[in-house]
Amino acid sequence: VQLAESGGGLVQAGDSLRLSCTASGRDVSEFATGWFRQAPGLEREFVATITWAGSGSVTSYADSVKGRFAISRDSAKNTVYLQMNNLKPGDTAVYSCAATYTYLATSDMAYRVWGRGTQVTVSS
Repeated sequence: VQLAESGGGLVQAGDSLRLSCTASGRDVSEFATGWFRQAPGLEREFVATITWAGSGSVTSYADSVKGRFAISRDSAKNTVYLQMNNLKPGDTAVYSCAATYTYLATSDMAYRVWGRGTQVTVSS
């Protein structure tokens, strides 16, 4: 599987962005997808993940984004989205999506395939 992110950009505090992670080579329903971010000089950190569970899906979020970000999946488009609302300057980072077979994995060590990332910059 290959993953490609898009949708990043420069926005002001309080604005919204929707990031996309499009998979090729495999169906997104076959694995769990996570979003991570890395700001300059800092370690990569978990943002959100989504996993199939029965007929629906299960999600998990970092405390720093709960209530502001939402992860979702569109199987028809083979794409996972990260809707980011009420963005803050502290959200500035390169956002990357990744694939894993581990249920609700929050550690980047559990993810085997990564996209190249997309830059999100939030000005104050």
